[in-house]
Amino acid sequence: VQLQASGGGLVQAGGSLRLSCAASGSSVSPNIMGWYRQAPGKEREMVALISNVDSTIYSDSVEGRGTISRDNAKDTVFLQIDSLKPEDTAVYSCYAYTPGRAYWGQGTQVTVSS
Repeated sequence: VQLQASGGGLVQAGGSLRLSCAASGSSVSPNIMGWYRQAPGKEREMVALISNVDSTIYSDSVEGRGTISRDNAKDTVFLQIDSLKPEDTAVYSCYAYTPGRAYWGQGTQVTVSS
């Protein structure tokens, strides 16, 4: 499975960001897709995950501000985070899980300016 992410960049605090990630290279859709992030000097943390039946989970840090969605027909996952804060600055990585294996996309930098 290859994961191709897009979105990110420099955003002002209080604004919104939208990331997308498309999976390809497999005849089977990933069971779970989502996003992790890693800020400088911090461990990687889960941001949001969504299953192929649209069950979702969010980290406490984005709960209420984040919305994850998925287009199963295109094996694409979307993440929108509103009311951005400087502490949302991180490298965001797309994630996909199929039974027995996890996949990671290349990270995309998100910088929130205050």
